[in-house]
Amino acid sequence: MSLGNYVHRESPIHRMPAGSKVLILVIGGTALFLVPDLLIMITILAATIVLYRVARIPMGIMVAQVRPIVWIFVLIFVFQLFTRDVAFAGMVVSRFVALLLLASLVTLTTPASEMIDAIERRIGWMRVIGVNPAKISLGLSLALRFIPVVAKITSEVREAQRARGLEWSVIAVALPVIIRTLKMADDVANAIDARGYDP
Repeated sequence: MSLGNYVHRESPIHRMPAGSKVLILVIGGTALFLVPDLLIMITILAATIVLYRVARIPMGIMVAQVRPIVWIFVLIFVFQLFTRDVAFAGMVVSRFVALLLLASLVTLTTPASEMIDAIERRIGWMRVIGVNPAKISLGLSLALRFIPVVAKITSEVREAQRARGLEWSVIAVALPVIIRTLKMADDVANAIDARGYDP
């Protein structure tokens, strides 16, 4: 099962320029937080699922993007249910699911090299203010790639804690996830240094 890794298919979304997909993700992700209505949010979520069909990404892979952190969405829903109401709780969870699926769709349909190059071209103007576009593009592309990876780590930690009867303990799950994520980031940094990457 592919989780956030590029899946080669012949589809209109795969053929879209990487820069356009990243730009749409940024604009769309921002717009999601401006939607105040549950019905509209559900419609957007349904449209996102249709995009997976257009991209010819199997439904199993789409579900795999969400499954590892379903328990987080459940906690968010319960919290919002007690502080607001069921409609607001549903809207918040739908928003996060749609955002996760959109980000995963970009990584599933775009090779990492194309994504880095596209982001670097888009922010090339930042050189005039002393910012290195190569470093920013690498950081953003890694962040997108890490979304499903962190979700997988969370699922693995939760499964391990379930055997100990601690699956619903936030601290028991969060601390190992943070430690493993930091170690993974350190390993990636060491791998980049070992390959002599110079942005």
